Amino acid sequence: MNKDNIRNFAIIAHIDHGKSTLSDRFLEITGTIDKNKLEKKEQFLDQNPISRERGITIKLAPVRMKYFLNGQQYMLNLIDTPGHVDFSYEVSRTLACCEGVILLVDATKGVQAQTIAHFRAAKKENLIIIPAINKIDLEGANVDGVVKQLIALGFKEEEMHLISAKTGLGVKELLETSIEKIPAPSGNLESSLRALIFDAVYDEHRGVVAFVRIVDGKISTNNQIELLQTKRKTNAIDVGYFTPNLVSSGELSAGEIGYIVTGIKDIRLVRVGDTISEFKLQASKFKIEPLPGYKTPKPMVFFGVYPKSTDELVPLREAIQKLTLIDASITYNDEYSAFLGSGFRIGFLGLLHADIFRERLVREFQLQPLFTLPHVLYEEEKAPGGELKYKEPYMHLTIHVPQEYLGAVMTVCQKKRGQMLHMEYQDTNVILEYDMPYSQFIHGLSPDLKSVTAGFASIDYELTEYKSADLVNIEVKINDNPIDVLSEFAYKDESEQIARTKAKKLKDALPRQQYRQVIQAGIGGRILSREEISPFRKDVLAKMSGGDRTRKDKLLEAQKKGKSKMFTISKVEIPQEALFSMIESK
Repeated sequence: MNKDNIRNFAIIAHIDHGKSTLSDRFLEITGTIDKNKLEKKEQFLDQNPISRERGITIKLAPVRMKYFLNGQQYMLNLIDTPGHVDFSYEVSRTLACCEGVILLVDATKGVQAQTIAHFRAAKKENLIIIPAINKIDLEGANVDGVVKQLIALGFKEEEMHLISAKTGLGVKELLETSIEKIPAPSGNLESSLRALIFDAVYDEHRGVVAFVRIVDGKISTNNQIELLQTKRKTNAIDVGYFTPNLVSSGELSAGEIGYIVTGIKDIRLVRVGDTISEFKLQASKFKIEPLPGYKTPKPMVFFGVYPKSTDELVPLREAIQKLTLIDASITYNDEYSAFLGSGFRIGFLGLLHADIFRERLVREFQLQPLFTLPHVLYEEEKAPGGELKYKEPYMHLTIHVPQEYLGAVMTVCQKKRGQMLHMEYQDTNVILEYDMPYSQFIHGLSPDLKSVTAGFASIDYELTEYKSADLVNIEVKINDNPIDVLSEFAYKDESEQIARTKAKKLKDALPRQQYRQVIQAGIGGRILSREEISPFRKDVLAKMSGGDRTRKDKLLEAQKKGKSKMFTISKVEIPQEALFSMIESK
C-alpha cells in the first residue's frame, strides 16, 4: 500500500475511561472483527483473562484495520495502550511508533492524572492529539465541565469529539477525523532497513516474536537481519501484521507496523528499543545508525517470593522463568531466608504489576507462593566516619482531586513526607504536585488518598532521583530467632511506633504453643518493643489421686524445666495465615 495512505495512531487515557471499548467500535466499523464476535467478547484486544476480568489493559495491543474514505483505502495501525500508572512504559513505547493519538476522557470523571501524563508524553513526541469525550450518554456525564478542562489544556471546543464508545455514537466521525488529521508516516522505502522494536513476546515453538515499526526500507521473510544493540544475527523466519492475531504477509515496508519472528530463544537478546537492520549491509562498508530507543523500565518494587514447601521450589522457579520470558520488565534472583529457606527476589514496576504476576502464578501454574513485604531499592553509601548511610528513590507525584477534598489530601501528603511543588485550580478540581519518597507509595499512599476523597483522587508519578534518608533496619525476633522476612527499613523517627505495631500485630496473629513465645522488635541490639505469649498449661497433677507435697512439687518442677527447654530448642513456626496478616496489614 502507498505509504501516504498509512495511519499509525494510539488511544491514550486514564484507566477505565473506555480505550478498549473504543477499540472494539473501530474494529467493528472497519470490518476487522465480525460484530457477533465483538458482542460475545467485549474489549477484544484485551486477550489476557486477568486484564479482562479487572476491566483494565495491562499490555499494549496492536491491530491493523482497513477503511475506505473519499474513494481511497487506508491502512490503519491502532495500538491499544494501558492506562494504569504501573504500565506507563508501555505507552511511551507506543507513542514512538505513532504520528498521532486520540486522547480519551470519561465524561463522568473528567481529566485525571494519567490523562495529563499521557497528554504531556504525546506533546513531547510532537504527535497530533485529537481530544474525545466518552460516555456522554451516561446520566452522570458532565460534558460542559470536561470541555472546560480540555480547553485549559490548550484544545479548542470545536475540535473535541463527543462520543459513546459503548453505543457507537460519534465513533465513525472520530475515526474519519483521525484519518484526515494524523499525517502519514515518514521514512524512505528505498533506504536500508531500520526497524524499531517496541515490544516482544516469546513463542515456545518459534522463539522471540519482535513487534516492530518499519522506519526505513523493507523486510521480507528469510532475510538475514541483525539486532544492533546485542549484535545478534538471525533469519527472519516469518514477517507479518496483527489482526490482532498474527497474519503472515511475507513483507513489511517503511511506515508499517507488524512483527518479525526471529527464532531467538532468549527474549533478553531482543531488547525493546533496539534497531533491526539487514545483516548483509552490516557486513559491508555501510554504517546503519541505530534508531533512538527507549528508556529501559527499571523495577522499583521488590518482593521475596517463597514456596510453601520445598517440593514447590522447582515448579516455582520454572513458572517464574516462563513468565519473565513473556514480560522482560521483571527481574529475579535467587534468595535465601533463614526462616523460609530458598526463594527468589523479584522486581516489579509497581504493586499492580506484582499483583497480576501473583495471580498468574496461581491461575496458570496452580502455585500458592508466599510474597513477603514489598521493598524499594535503596542505595548504600559510607559516611566519612565509616557509618553506613542510605539513599532512597523519590517520585514526582501528581494528584487530581475535587476541591472539597483539598485539605484532606494535603494532610495525607504531609504525613507521607511530601513536599508540595505546585498547586493549580482547574474548574472544580485541583492539581497538586509533590516531591515524595517512593516508599510512601508502596506503603499505602493510594488507599489513603482514595479513603479521604471517597475514591475521587487520581494519581500519577514519575521516579526522579535518590536522596539521603535517615533509615534504620527494624528486626523481628521470636525467642531470639530472627524472622528475616518481617524485617524492614523505616525512618528513624518512626521506628519505635513501627516496632510496637509489628510486635503487637504478631502477638495477635500467632497461636499459643506449649512453650512461651517472646516477640522482640528492635534495631541492632536495642529492643524497641517486646510482647509475650504465655504457653498452654497442662495440668500434670490431674491424674494424681494422692501423695505428699514433695511428689507434686517434683512433677511441677519437671514441667517447668521441660517448658524452659522447649523455649530454647523449639523451632519457631509462624502459620501462613499469620504471616499473610502481617504482610497484608501494610
